[in-house]
Amino acid sequence: MKSNKIIFWVSTILFSLFMLFSAYNYISSEEMKGAFVHLGFPDYFRIELAIAKTLGAIVLLLPFLPSTVRGFAYAGFTINIISAAVAHLAIGEPISSLGFVLFAGVLLGLSYWSSLKLENK
Repeated sequence: MKSNKIIFWVSTILFSLFMLFSAYNYISSEEMKGAFVHLGFPDYFRIELAIAKTLGAIVLLLPFLPSTVRGFAYAGFTINIISAAVAHLAIGEPISSLGFVLFAGVLLGLSYWSSLKLENK
C-alpha cells in the first residue's frame, strides 16, 4: 500500500510538472509557437492546449476530487499524448523523436495504474 502511494505521488507530480512546464512554454516560447505552425496546427490550438494541460494537471494533483473527475483528466491526457505522437509521425519525424511523448506516457500510465490500486485498497 505504501509503495503504491509513493508510486502514485511521484509519477503524478512529475507528470503534472511536465504538463505545467509544457503549458507554460506553449504560452511564452516563440520556439513552441513555431513548432505548432510546423505541425500544421492553428495558433489558437496552442492556447487551448495550454489551458487544458494546466487544468488537467491541477485536477490530478487534488486528491479530494472524485475519481470520475480525475478519470476525465487521465482520458484527456491519454488522447493528448497519442495525438502528439501521431502529429509528429505524420509530418515524417522519426520514432526516435518521441522521447518526451514516451516519457509522459509512462508517467501517466504509472499515475493511473497506481491511482486504481489506491482506490481498490
